[in-house]
Amino acid sequence: MNQNYDIIVVGGGAAGFFTAINIAEKNPKLKVAILERGKNVLEKVRISGGGRCNVTHACFVPNDLVKFYPRGEKELRGPFHQFCSGDTIEWFEKHGVELKIEDDGRMFPVSNSSQTIIDCFLKATQKLGIAVLTGQSVQSIFRSDTFWKVETQTETFACQKIVMASGSNPKMWDLLQNLGHSIVIPVPSLFTFNIKDPRIKDLMGVSALASVQVKDTKLSASGPLLITHWGMSGPGILRLSAWGARILHDKNYQFTIIVNWLHDVDFNEAMEILKELKQDQAKKAVSKKSPFEFPNRLWESFVLASGIDSETKWADLSKAQLQNLANQLTHAHFQVNGKSTFKEEFVTAGGVDLKEINFKTMESKILPDLYFAGEIVNIDAITGGFNFQNAWTSGFIVASAIA
Repeated sequence: MNQNYDIIVVGGGAAGFFTAINIAEKNPKLKVAILERGKNVLEKVRISGGGRCNVTHACFVPNDLVKFYPRGEKELRGPFHQFCSGDTIEWFEKHGVELKIEDDGRMFPVSNSSQTIIDCFLKATQKLGIAVLTGQSVQSIFRSDTFWKVETQTETFACQKIVMASGSNPKMWDLLQNLGHSIVIPVPSLFTFNIKDPRIKDLMGVSALASVQVKDTKLSASGPLLITHWGMSGPGILRLSAWGARILHDKNYQFTIIVNWLHDVDFNEAMEILKELKQDQAKKAVSKKSPFEFPNRLWESFVLASGIDSETKWADLSKAQLQNLANQLTHAHFQVNGKSTFKEEFVTAGGVDLKEINFKTMESKILPDLYFAGEIVNIDAITGGFNFQNAWTSGFIVASAIA
């Protein structure tokens, strides 16, 4: 059976819904349908941000915002000048959803529930008469002289314009490749590091502000580092995994990291601090209390790793022991063997090659009347609401171009 629409949006996720709603709002005459392969729509929105939905980030300057995107930094500058985080807040408020800013800049619905966002989208599609069709797995896309033909397992659709908002779906990438697009092969981004090391054994839950570097590369990042059952996580590590997605994939996730637990204090400065402590705290046991801003348990572990036993007093430290300690604090080497996916926030680096997209409209440069929104293209961000912001911005631009 043939079904005709003006616009078909492939993918019932955040980018797909936002695009469809904005198209219909800007031009109510257009007949719009969303095709979703699963039984339910907006599944990733439901589980994102621990079920609270991290809608965007309170970074309101386009040129600053782009710095959170390991892939897409250059390309997103123009789009963010058209639709940025401030516009996202305004859009949701206009649709009855108030957002709030948390201390780390992440923004959530005031309700603290992703269901608020889902309800907002579903209500808007109903009100605007957008067809939301589930269980429609796209099998082929075909371009005739005047329209697009989309075949699912059960239906055939015809439309004037098609929006691909199918996220990291390998099958859709294959279809696009067959139509002449280049796909940058996807690799995981945002993952935690598996590390077995006596220095962090039994310290899960301990966190410190640190800077981390991947040995023999230029890759580095800083931020809170969290010790877990299987190794290390936290914003600093996730940031490193995003920026290093390709490099670490090529290393097969076997590499060495160098951790500076004092963040921006280098070895020589650490030595000076330790020498002062040796004088000021002469009679006290070195391992008793952490002189730095991280927990005692972590400090004890470094003291032991430096060959200093738990009874040794500051006054009795040799120069070699002080150097060992400064080294453990600022240059600790850890061997990484493998990775773990970070919660449900599964993000991939890869997708439609950015050179083949016109970022003023998000239209394909290869196939007219074909548009892209969201993660299907080779754009991804670190954690904190940035991946959603890319979905809203690209969706808005597609809608403006189409409507």
